[in-house]
Amino acid sequence: MNKTQLSWHGIEAVIFDMDGVLVDSEPFWQQAQMAVLPRYGVPLTWQDTVRTTGIRIDLIVAMYQQRHPWSGATVTEVADEIVEQVAQLVRHQGQPLPGVQQAIVAIKAKGLRLALATSSPTLLIDATLARLGLTDAFEVICSAEALPYGKPHPQVYLNAAEGLGIIPSNCVAIEDSVTGVIAGKAASMKVVAIPEANQQQDPRFSIADLQLRSLEELQF
Repeated sequence: MNKTQLSWHGIEAVIFDMDGVLVDSEPFWQQAQMAVLPRYGVPLTWQDTVRTTGIRIDLIVAMYQQRHPWSGATVTEVADEIVEQVAQLVRHQGQPLPGVQQAIVAIKAKGLRLALATSSPTLLIDATLARLGLTDAFEVICSAEALPYGKPHPQVYLNAAEGLGIIPSNCVAIEDSVTGVIAGKAASMKVVAIPEANQQQDPRFSIADLQLRSLEELQF
């Protein structure tokens, strides 16, 4: 049974994931991977892209390079190619997911602080926040781009909490992927999971403190 209530007692901050939480960009990541990786000999399927949701793109590319080695381009160059395609799609087609604006207004009205913790690189963060009109919404923005490990490692969430000056256990992370939920829980945060519709019944989301269908259901 999905958890439907969350105690906000002692919570001082909300830390958002970006892709799949603020913007419906997961299809863009899938589309870009399907366009780029097969050109390097990777026999990629749509389901493969679903299984790697939430994992940093350079780690995904490195995994495929080990499985299906190619020559002529580095992992970084291929990852950058994918990121640029995603950024272009976000700039032209990106839309906020239901409840994003209302949730941010409600969180600020409650006196809670806001941060962003994402595996996406700065190029895509800037494109997304500009497209959604959220450039000034977050007090702290952290990317796992330059970290040794992306999610499910908790470091990007720990960095966001440190940037706010708030202990992680007093933060709520909002995530759409199992990978992200694991990262938030590993950082000792409460986690709100908002899986895609076709993943709502995935039992792995049971580790989250609350599961919603959209941010429109977020209550205090």
